[in-house]
Amino acid sequence: MEGILRITLFIMILIIMMLWEVYAPRRKLNYARQGRWFSNISLSIINTLLVRFTLGAAAYFTATVAYEQGWGLLNLVSLPSWLSTVIAIVLLDLAIYGQHTASHQWSWLWRLHKIHHTDLDIDVTTAVRFHPAEIFLSMIYKVACVVILGANPIAVIIFEVILSSSALFNHSNIAMPQKVDAVIRWFIVTPDMHRVHHSVIRSETDSNYGFSLSIWDRLFGTYIDQPQAGHINMTIGLAEYQKLDDTALNRLLVMPLKSDREL
Repeated sequence: MEGILRITLFIMILIIMMLWEVYAPRRKLNYARQGRWFSNISLSIINTLLVRFTLGAAAYFTATVAYEQGWGLLNLVSLPSWLSTVIAIVLLDLAIYGQHTASHQWSWLWRLHKIHHTDLDIDVTTAVRFHPAEIFLSMIYKVACVVILGANPIAVIIFEVILSSSALFNHSNIAMPQKVDAVIRWFIVTPDMHRVHHSVIRSETDSNYGFSLSIWDRLFGTYIDQPQAGHINMTIGLAEYQKLDDTALNRLLVMPLKSDREL
């Protein structure tokens, strides 16, 4: 049931963002969707099958066991269930911010994560462009966080839905009124805020790590308001992978085995 709910909401939001991109795009795409979408969606399918036949709903079931056994920090204190749920969601979001930051700063994690940044345009499908090995490690990390925090099962379901929905939203190539964006980004990560993170400029790539809540980048000094070249003229991707042939699916899968950028 938990899996069906997540997939249904994911597909609904994906379709909404795709339609929004068609009717109100933020940027003109430089490359045809077909090639990019084939790689991005293929990676998504591979990752979905990987999770389905390995860890699956490990975070949810781990949360259930931890809750029943009284494991984790939140189970050591007496809190109203609603407050415990809110705290767990916020702390899990912080944990993802930390994981994302580490993926840029630690070379062995960057080898996997850079696949996400090799997309030469950015749209809603970029949200699912991850190497299978990174998805597998991410699942293990989330399970560990759930156990340490003692997050209850409801909190885990809500968090997973928020995380996937936020990723689809903030990777989308959608136009929003600047005044609306300026207000919303004080609370959640907007497409314009996250697009900076996909800039080819190294200092911008290593900024705006948040996926859902925008407070972490402001709090830890990793926030950049706007790209140097502006949203329309900025170059997306990585300097060392600016050819479409470099980002074909078969090359993406073996890319972590190749030499990394100097950190």
